[in-house]
Amino acid sequence: MPLHRRQFLQGASALLASSSLSTAYAQATGDFADLVVLDGRITTMDPTRPEATAFAARGGRFIAIGDEADIAPLIGPFTQVIRANKKRVIPGLIDSHTHSIRGGVNYNLEVRWDAADSLEEALHLLRVQADRTPDGQFIRVAGGFSEFQFKEKRLPTIEELDSVAPNHPVLIHYLYKMTLLNSRAISYFNYDQADHSTYPGGIIEKDENGASTGRLLAAPSGLLMYKTLSQAPKLSIRDQINSSMQYMDELNSLGITSVSDAGGGGMEFPDADPYKIINHMHSEGLLTTRIGYHTFPQVKGREFDDYTDWTSRFTPGAGDDMLKLVGAGENLTWASYDYEIFGDPRPEIDRDAEEIQHKIMTLLGEKGWAFRQHITYDETGDRLLKVYEDVAKGAGLVDGWFIDHVETFSERNLERIAELGGGIALQNRLQFQAEDFVRNYGPEKLKKTPNFRFIMDLGVPLGGGTDATRVTSYNPWYSLQWMATGLSRGGMRMYDDANLLTREEALRVWTTGSSWFTGDAGKKGAITEGLLADFTILDRDYFAVTDAEIARITSALTAVDGKVVFAKDDLAHHDLRHVPPVSPDWSPVITFGDTRSL
Repeated sequence: MPLHRRQFLQGASALLASSSLSTAYAQATGDFADLVVLDGRITTMDPTRPEATAFAARGGRFIAIGDEADIAPLIGPFTQVIRANKKRVIPGLIDSHTHSIRGGVNYNLEVRWDAADSLEEALHLLRVQADRTPDGQFIRVAGGFSEFQFKEKRLPTIEELDSVAPNHPVLIHYLYKMTLLNSRAISYFNYDQADHSTYPGGIIEKDENGASTGRLLAAPSGLLMYKTLSQAPKLSIRDQINSSMQYMDELNSLGITSVSDAGGGGMEFPDADPYKIINHMHSEGLLTTRIGYHTFPQVKGREFDDYTDWTSRFTPGAGDDMLKLVGAGENLTWASYDYEIFGDPRPEIDRDAEEIQHKIMTLLGEKGWAFRQHITYDETGDRLLKVYEDVAKGAGLVDGWFIDHVETFSERNLERIAELGGGIALQNRLQFQAEDFVRNYGPEKLKKTPNFRFIMDLGVPLGGGTDATRVTSYNPWYSLQWMATGLSRGGMRMYDDANLLTREEALRVWTTGSSWFTGDAGKKGAITEGLLADFTILDRDYFAVTDAEIARITSALTAVDGKVVFAKDDLAHHDLRHVPPVSPDWSPVITFGDTRSL
């Protein structure tokens, strides 16, 4: 048992010996706070009181904000008192677009390259993991990095992957663009044979002799990449639960307290194992990150039938503040899905996309379901927003709908979203592909891709996110850095000052802004009386560090529902939870810890 927990129990024993125990207990469960934070530099995101030095929480909500003199009377014998020692305190971060339910069950399997700054280092991580991984198990990197973050500015070769892991299959999933396989992985998937599986919209690259090169290309569909990844060995159900706990602890360590989950490939609602696991964890009180999730049809041509079934059996908003169904999407129909490979030619959606989408959106309007939709390109918006406008006049668009991504949207199409009453969720996918985008579209086009300032000035609901884990990193500070500085992962300055957000604006997008995207506007995202008591104490001051250092910020302490779920260093004794050891015992997470350790 950790020392800080023994110290807590010893202190509790001393209190039990007190003659005034019954009086203290009655007071502590009545007028006193459950938790207070003192001596902090608190950014509240409440415009009526933007700064404070102390606050108190009781029953999972903030009850008072001010200075130490205001809060001191609320401290009772059972109150958890946290001294922030003048560290920056902010509301818990809310990722408005991620794939955390799927990411959680796979986290313990994955070597992460998110923070590696050279290919040499990245390959070293694989070499170390190869020495620990049992025969028959994969070594995999499932997204979260950019080749441009490496000083070599390139991806590994198949020969390099063979060299560092000659006895194991290796799979590297890169953005939505390609998967790299070493020789053993090529044989595992039978891609060196003539009768291997094929998937529409993807290419199993072959050399002039017909041999597989180890490169699987999205052209433009990533179905080949995702189907290949899904065929690799999985963790046991018990280890998937453990993995999900470790992943939430990792998100908490970065200040994330809430996410909007967009479903994703392989996530057959409601019966896929990840949904069963997250519901089990919720019932057992194991969640430390709030989750609002959307459904995601898996099979092209079956979307309308799926939504007909789901809208007859489930109700948006069902659940509670820790786990709830929000609505439909991000995939409304595969016919309308435009794939974001910014270095490749822009894909066209299907010819009949409008007809298919109109039918689905009408059903959702009639059933009272809000939705989200993946749309990347302005040209796709030209076509699909006509459907939105038509449905708005008929069945109607249910309040709470929004569009994800909108990287290349014109001002006119952004205005159309505003006129229809929708929201916009922005993710830092382009931060990982800026150099590819410039080669394809030019530096001038990049300067307003996306058009941050115009979207902000429109006044539409605006949320910040990552689109983690298979495309980008789950680290929210990369996204905040992108919005406030325009730095790509490769160090390119993507935008002029006119298209950047201030640091405060970027933080607002990631807190009060993102709260709207799980239907919780006015309920979370700020440190103010009556709101859910989610907050993080940062290990360095977001408002004082250099542009480059924003990406290295982590949490010193994070609380969800007024309960500490992560703490480290001089605040570590405040975390009284039990996070079990990582399993299986060869997991990369044991060796490398997390992205913060690189």
